[in-house]
Amino acid sequence: MNTSRDRTALITGASRGIGRATAEAFAAAGYNLILTCYSSMAELETLADKLISQYKITCRTVQADAGDPESAVRLFEEIDHLDVLVNNAGISHIGLLTDMTAKQWRRVMAVNLDACFYTCRAAIPLMLKKQSGRIINVSSVWGAQGASMEVAYSASKGGVNAFTKALAKELAPSNIQVNAIACGVIDTSMNGCLSASELSDLKAEIPADRLGSPEEAAQLILQIAQAPGYMTGQIITMDGGWY
Repeated sequence: MNTSRDRTALITGASRGIGRATAEAFAAAGYNLILTCYSSMAELETLADKLISQYKITCRTVQADAGDPESAVRLFEEIDHLDVLVNNAGISHIGLLTDMTAKQWRRVMAVNLDACFYTCRAAIPLMLKKQSGRIINVSSVWGAQGASMEVAYSASKGGVNAFTKALAKELAPSNIQVNAIACGVIDTSMNGCLSASELSDLKAEIPADRLGSPEEAAQLILQIAQAPGYMTGQIITMDGGWY
């Protein structure tokens, strides 16, 4: 019987925020790791060295553009087995839709939604060989509620939710579970554009009276990776009671 020490997880966008915390959580649980990021390779390599030393796992780092299909092909050329795929890489865009360029729209969709297609298309054959696997997509409450000034981001995350539910049905007969977490406001650099006053007002709207931590999101992702196999096609919200 396999233990987590025999298992490999691929986590995209792992140099900071939820991705970094997820890498640490999976390493602590004994998973071997493949970690990607777009530009912060120094940070990612430092993280990998730390996880290898502390948890005695294997950890490979790869520079990859989540929104580029050829980058995904190159990434999977060196992966011969995979147990868990965490699609975490993502970007935001704040502004009026009428001020957004087609290039900006396309980039948000490519990184947040298209990337799930690219990685899943490559990962599924590896999981089918073993008739087992877990795919976990990182979504947002805006994927269901929608946010003013974040139309592209909301649309991309709504797409992730639909993608998750549909793919779960497609892969359920093969014992591959597909789920997503829909995060509320998590204390990451993605919210760095908010002023102290704006953050204070935002916290006042959240019943938990605080932002979520990347570590809490990571623990939820790990729990989903280890959940009973009958749980699939779910969008699990973690937002402090906000929505």
